[in-house]
Amino acid sequence: MFALSALVALATFLPLVQLAIRASGSGLDSFTATLLRPRTLTLLVNTLAVSAVVAVGCFVIGVLTAWVIVQYRLPARRLWWVLACLPLAVPSYVAAFAWLATWPGIHGFWPLSAVMILTSAPLVTIPTLGALVLADRSLVDVARTLGRGPLHTLATVTLPQILPAALAGTLLVVLYTLSDFGAPAMLRYETLTTGVYGLFTGGLNRTAASSLALLLAAVALVCISGERALRHRTGDLNRSASTSRRISKRMPTGLAVAVQVALGTIAFAAIGFPVTALLVRMFDSVRYASDWARLLEATGTTLLLGAVAASATVALALPISYLASRYRSRMVNLLESMSFLGDALPGVVVALALVSLALLLGPGAYQSVLVLLACYVILFVPKAIGSARSAFGQVSIQTEDVSRTLGRSAASTWFSVTLRGAAPGIAAGWLLVLVSVFKELPATLMLRPIGVSTLATELWGKTTLGAYGAAAPIGILLILVGLIPAWWLSRSVSTE
Repeated sequence: MFALSALVALATFLPLVQLAIRASGSGLDSFTATLLRPRTLTLLVNTLAVSAVVAVGCFVIGVLTAWVIVQYRLPARRLWWVLACLPLAVPSYVAAFAWLATWPGIHGFWPLSAVMILTSAPLVTIPTLGALVLADRSLVDVARTLGRGPLHTLATVTLPQILPAALAGTLLVVLYTLSDFGAPAMLRYETLTTGVYGLFTGGLNRTAASSLALLLAAVALVCISGERALRHRTGDLNRSASTSRRISKRMPTGLAVAVQVALGTIAFAAIGFPVTALLVRMFDSVRYASDWARLLEATGTTLLLGAVAASATVALALPISYLASRYRSRMVNLLESMSFLGDALPGVVVALALVSLALLLGPGAYQSVLVLLACYVILFVPKAIGSARSAFGQVSIQTEDVSRTLGRSAASTWFSVTLRGAAPGIAAGWLLVLVSVFKELPATLMLRPIGVSTLATELWGKTTLGAYGAAAPIGILLILVGLIPAWWLSRSVSTE
């Protein structure tokens, strides 16, 4: 089990090593010249600017949305819990396509930032909802008794308790923004991700592409280090959790109406408008009819790739998940941290590294299904590890000991007791990986075998041709697929 865990951890670390080797292949001077080019600086500034704006926007919207939903008893409260999570079902490039199909002239920094905020805000809302449910309510009651207003109490009492969860969600937003390719490309705003992809597809300078990819990975790693430093400084503020029953307050009628209008507007802009725009475009378009046979083939390919990738990812994640839930040695912590490196590496970075590795193995390896599946595993194994680790942690060690005392072997106990008890959490991780594979765009574009198309690549192909009517059904399918984990997450964080 330890050997397999080490192998998985090394596999996730290999892309960075390969990128470093490839980027330095032309010498340090060439690598430095690439990084110091004015265009590289422009791409870096663009990437950091949009990431900062999206992070701040998602933090504000996510924290305020979670606070209102938990703190106050709004009409149709269960509906607001669901609507807060549903925007996760909309891939950013699908949302960008919906807005672009409605207003073809929009492009640039602010449209991209708005799309990213609308689709990514639930990444902050969901962990903040969970933290608010567990927060110590007595401190809030004391602050209100002393005459502090709701917003003052939120800023000085509640926010310090939920800050670690909100920062963790904000980090996910930043990493998602750094790695996103489809939305910046559609809205014509150049970032490091589009720069890497442009150099790769142009084929003019793969070494420069590797250098940019390494810079992008470095930015992501710096963001992770910064979030961890902030989390360590604020973590001691959330030591206790209230065990008393949380009683939500009623909001004055006028304010409740205004809050519901605001929440409804955000929900409509995030998910209602994209769905409506895609349906209108699908039924009104006559110039580009959908090729339903091709769409059915892409759907089947997407399902097959997703199922195989999710199964392989979960299987490889099980050993390290179990070790992380049972042992806290330095070696296990190191292996777990290395395995989570996929969270910090954008898809275009991993794909570019695997292209170089595949070419070293032989011409038949490049654009093979195995290389594509390996990319999916590296990118999404953190999702499987996180879910499985929590699930294994909920299986009582005493239950395993009882099984052993009844004469069962260690292997039999692991399969019949431990694995069976953790099955729901493992299945949730499988579902998250499945949907992530469905939505992955740049890695699939770069590594897919010739003639193989998925829903994501079909949508990309149609939009580049301006065939918005033919692309609309694909966007709707991608949203419908994403509704499953979004609805599941809304149930998992709801207190009702």
